Amino acid sequence: MIIPIRCYACGKPVAHLWEEYNERIAKGEEKSKVMEELGLKRFCCRALFLGHVDLIDTIAQFKKG
Repeated sequence: MIIPIRCYACGKPVAHLWEEYNERIAKGEEKSKVMEELGLKRFCCRALFLGHVDLIDTIAQFKKG
């Protein structure tokens, strides 16, 4: 859905990095390099970004009933 505000495991704030991460990946930069430059050094934070599936647009199509 939406990227969590904090990492589930360590509690580091990560939501503010999501847009920049997506923009840089879309430009063709290497994922590991982008995460390193954004300060995502822990495995748990990296896994959160790599495993995230953005479903908000898909869910928004359905009407609450």
